[in-house]
Parts: sequence; C-alpha cells; structure tokens
Amino acid sequence: MKPSQNFYKPTFPEFVVEFAPGDFRSGLKSLKAINGADVQKVFEAGEIMAYLGRERVTVGPKAYTSVQCGKDPNDHIELNSDLVYINHSCEPSIAFNLSSPDVSKWNIQALRRIKVGEMLTFFYPSTEWSMDQPFECVCGTPSCLRTIQGAKYLSKQDLQARGYVSPWIIELVTERDGVSSSVMSRL
Repeated sequence: MKPSQNFYKPTFPEFVVEFAPGDFRSGLKSLKAINGADVQKVFEAGEIMAYLGRERVTVGPKAYTSVQCGKDPNDHIELNSDLVYINHSCEPSIAFNLSSPDVSKWNIQALRRIKVGEMLTFFYPSTEWSMDQPFECVCGTPSCLRTIQGAKYLSKQDLQARGYVSPWIIELVTERDGVSSSVMSRL
C-alpha cells in the first residue's frame, strides 16, 4: 500500500517523496544525505543507492504497487517504503536489482549520474513480465515505447537498451524466443 501525504514519514534519508495532485503524479527525489548530515552529493552510475531491507518488503500479490522478484508470475513483493513512488521511464535513472538469492542484498542502483533533487525513475518491464495494469507512457523521452505492458511484449533489444534487465526477464524472453540454453551459453 502506498503511503499517503497525510501520514508521510520518509523511510530513506537519501530520498523524499514530492507529492503532486492527481493520480500517479507524485514521485521520489534524490536527496543524498551522508551520515545524517546535510551534505549533498550526486549518485554515480553503478552506485548502490539503498538496500531494500527485509523489513521494507513483503511478499504480495501482483498489483500496480508490486515489483516482480522472480520468474514465476506470483513472485511479487510490496515495497512498504518511499520506493513505491519511483515512477516509470523508458530512459530510467535507477534499476531494482533483486537478483541476489539473499533478500538483504536487494537494492536500487544508479544507472547513470543522478543529481540532488532529480526524480528517480525505473523501467517497469525490467522486472515485470506482464503488467497488472498496462498504461500509456508519458515519460516523453526520445526512446519512449508509448504503451507499457511488460517485458513479454518487447524485444530483447528493446529491453537491453534500457540499461538493466532482471535475470528472470532475460530467461523468460529467451524461452519466449525459442533460444535454447546451450545456444545461450555460447553467446
């Protein structure tokens, strides 16, 4: 469940929700505090920005607020934190890296340099095979795909152009496209 503006309490010192009127208009911004001080710094490409933490994720049903965390259609988590406000972009700034078998190592990672005050975005099909609620994208980027339905409806090339794709999505695309694992091991 998304935290509301009325009861908002930040869950990560590095981020703050910017609430906006209307459905799906609020977003999460980068703040970057260091050791509780008001030192501000950018996130560099490849930097782990935050660990999700076991206490901030729960197994849940597929929903518009969940993130797929494995190959099975029922492998979804609810974020239970500010991270639920990270919106979609076809040219994302971050990735949800949920590839470790150790949940305590699940994190969000910068895909490029992120300045203080910048909205955080991720490419939803990088984790989602088939979206619970497909939508018309309004990111406005040059590579915008217009309709976001999930990785199932995209080419491997379209997915990989976004900077990060979860391993289970690559596996599902490989199965869909009929490429055997013996061929994949030689690539």
